[in-house]
Amino acid sequence: MSTQTPRTSKTRVRVWTVDGSRTHPHADHLATEEPLEIRVLAGGERRTVAVTMRTPGADFALAAGFLFSEGVIGSRAEIRRITYCVDPEIDADQRYNIVNVELRAGALPDLATLERHFMTTSACGVCGKASLDALHLRGQAAVPPGPAVSADLITILPDRLRAGQGLFDVTGGLHAAGLFDSTGNLLAVREDIGRHNALDKLVGWALLDGRLPLHDHIILVSGRVSFELVQKALAAGVPIICAISAPSSLAVSLAAEFGMTLIGFLRGERFNLYTGRERIRTASCPEDARQRT
Repeated sequence: MSTQTPRTSKTRVRVWTVDGSRTHPHADHLATEEPLEIRVLAGGERRTVAVTMRTPGADFALAAGFLFSEGVIGSRAEIRRITYCVDPEIDADQRYNIVNVELRAGALPDLATLERHFMTTSACGVCGKASLDALHLRGQAAVPPGPAVSADLITILPDRLRAGQGLFDVTGGLHAAGLFDSTGNLLAVREDIGRHNALDKLVGWALLDGRLPLHDHIILVSGRVSFELVQKALAAGVPIICAISAPSSLAVSLAAEFGMTLIGFLRGERFNLYTGRERIRTASCPEDARQRT
């Protein structure tokens, strides 16, 4: 199951930089943005379940992570194989922008949970209560207690994530999602022009590598955190999710509902702790906060 793609993650362009009264041309790189169509195959049937604008690279992980976080599949074992669509009838320019995920099942699974992806582009769900109810209905469990970590450890994560953003260094235009262990070691980084894609690539990598559930890990995302980002972390069993920017109200509700620790505005030595205070130790409260929630 090769994860390589001939599509490039960065595109070379010629630009003119204006600096005061001076203008000079030079070469630059942009983050590539192209569509990825995700198809599911089972029992002789085929269905397109999503089309997302993404940065090429880790496409198989993106497809697997998307299907897992949306509840279409529940484990790596359900996947027979993942391939690019290189059928002769497909235009050559698009063959590596279509991924087929073949399942072992004898029929296509229920894909009703994916309908909202064809109704909205806000990536914030359709209805808050309906979205939370849907997670309960599909049997999503709350995360276990997980690790208790120091506030000092949390504050060093952004610099470690930034150091792992190789494509951002070249293009300056990509989101990132990073996976850390409970001692702050950066285990993996995935980048994409889309925030949700970056996290899907990360969760998909963990799924395909047999690492799920991630009960003793921390996820950090480079931008704001929405309901869907928390949902993806929850599906992977992550107890602590951090964001450089703000959370949405529904993201906070979801984290509280399922026992997750949600941190936002993580910058320098400061951050806001919205839910799950019991997992974060501070100098003023070094004792286990689980006794004080």
